[in-house]
Amino acid sequence: MPLIRTDGREHVPAAGPVILASNHLSFIDSVVLRLAAPRQVTFLAKAEYFTGRGLRGWFMRWFFTAVGSVPVARGQHRAATAALDTALEVLAAGRVFGIYPEGTRSLDGRLYRGRTGVAWLALTSGAPVVPVALDGTDRLQPVGKRIPRPARVTVRFGRPLRFTGDPASARTRRAVTDDVMRAIGELSGQERADRFAA
Repeated sequence: MPLIRTDGREHVPAAGPVILASNHLSFIDSVVLRLAAPRQVTFLAKAEYFTGRGLRGWFMRWFFTAVGSVPVARGQHRAATAALDTALEVLAAGRVFGIYPEGTRSLDGRLYRGRTGVAWLALTSGAPVVPVALDGTDRLQPVGKRIPRPARVTVRFGRPLRFTGDPASARTRRAVTDDVMRAIGELSGQERADRFAA
């Protein structure tokens, strides 16, 4: 059996802009999702991954460039807005954009409340959202471990979700995000945490 098992790849539209919204369990999630998806996926990555020094800095820069990541600054409202604008450019070019609505990795395996950037992107771009569930990546590369270990991983792609509404409405963004997280939870079977990840 293959290391990575995939279900529902046919749910990813063959052309046009698509948002892949996934749960987030491990540093290696973006690699696994890129390998499992039927189209090239663009993710945002911390700008620090592109500015390191020495051999490790060179490798990180090479790796994130090679897999099609786009650098983005983190930690400020202006940086978050710039990140969403960059994601919108990816979608406007008819490409696939990957996002983790939880905002960070789940350290206890539960599915945390989603942040509303995914809804803003969907409502602003008109792109469908394909919910994705990763299972086993936390065993493939546990948090704090640098080297992956043998583990079976399953990637499940759900049916595309389409949303309409005003992206400026906080209530609409919250409702859309909750719908996306519900779909991810149905695919992953994770216990839900009714709060944001730390």
